Amino acid sequence: MFSRRDFLKKGIVSASAFSLMPFLSLADLIADWPDAEKLGRNCTGGWINLRAQPTSNSAEVGKLYEDDVVVWLREVIGEAPSGVLNRKWVETPQGYIYSTNLQPVNYIPNEPVNVLPTTSLGTGMWAEVTVPYVDLVLPNPPIAPWLKEVSYPRLYYSQVMWIDGIKTNGDGKIIYSVNEHYGTYGDIFEASAEAFRPLTDEELTPINPDGQNKRITVNLNYQTLSCFEDNREVYFCQISSGAKFDASGSEVDEWATPVGAHLPWRKAISFHMSGGASGAGWDTPGIAWTTLFDPDGAAIHSTFWHNNFGMPKSHGCVNAKPEDAKWVFRWTTPHVPYDPGNVDISGPGGTVIDVIEI
Repeated sequence: MFSRRDFLKKGIVSASAFSLMPFLSLADLIADWPDAEKLGRNCTGGWINLRAQPTSNSAEVGKLYEDDVVVWLREVIGEAPSGVLNRKWVETPQGYIYSTNLQPVNYIPNEPVNVLPTTSLGTGMWAEVTVPYVDLVLPNPPIAPWLKEVSYPRLYYSQVMWIDGIKTNGDGKIIYSVNEHYGTYGDIFEASAEAFRPLTDEELTPINPDGQNKRITVNLNYQTLSCFEDNREVYFCQISSGAKFDASGSEVDEWATPVGAHLPWRKAISFHMSGGASGAGWDTPGIAWTTLFDPDGAAIHSTFWHNNFGMPKSHGCVNAKPEDAKWVFRWTTPHVPYDPGNVDISGPGGTVIDVIEI
């Protein structure tokens, strides 16, 4: 990887600077990120206020627009907005931002590879985005619904994709051909190679494969996930389960995470997930560390589009931080090898996932 000092950057990076970039442009842009060990990206899809103090009624000292990136100094306890329990705010050099609005990210550019490995899926490799976001170029007309709803397609920190081509553009920059294998609509992208870290066999090795009586408990009331071996808790994290209510406050039964004991029926390193009715659906590529456990598609998976863990937020899935979803993925059975990065589970088997409401 490149040295951070080789990519010394300052200030706030605004996505609005790219708002005029034509769709299907041949540009390959990695923005100038602030120089810090930890950053935060506005993941709300709109603008948010920076405050003078960690309270929602303190003076406004600035705005962050969609995908703007700031230095994440520390998390502090402030005043919870009306109707919620979370009191976490993020202190930045410019002011305070309510924590649920910022995706924790890093800027870790990568040395591009020269040769791709040969696998059962063809020539290619799994790779994780390690910068706040990377812009995508589409050589062909878009197919997936999400691409028809954005003016500039992007991938975000922690997403995992399949890389199956390498080329050099006119500026001498290395460009990867980026696509998906599981759940894909068939779109192929081009993006700056610096944004992607190749995954390795080692980081997919099973965690404690000899553990006895493994099971997961997802507690919907407490919004937590616990991993047990026998009756000993070996891992714990906050999650976001099905929201049950939409933005208007109307109850949506199909968004509830299904209660009961479930067995996983599919696990994939990366999966394109879509569903829901027109106007209220979702269509998201590159969802990492996916463990599907319900016939209607509910899964434990990595989440990059919000930082509101501890509150119901999803359309039925169990949203987890990327590091938590990856740990669960490696610990649960059956094991998923790097090649092919996917296991379909037929018949009874795998780690029990018990979803409870108590």
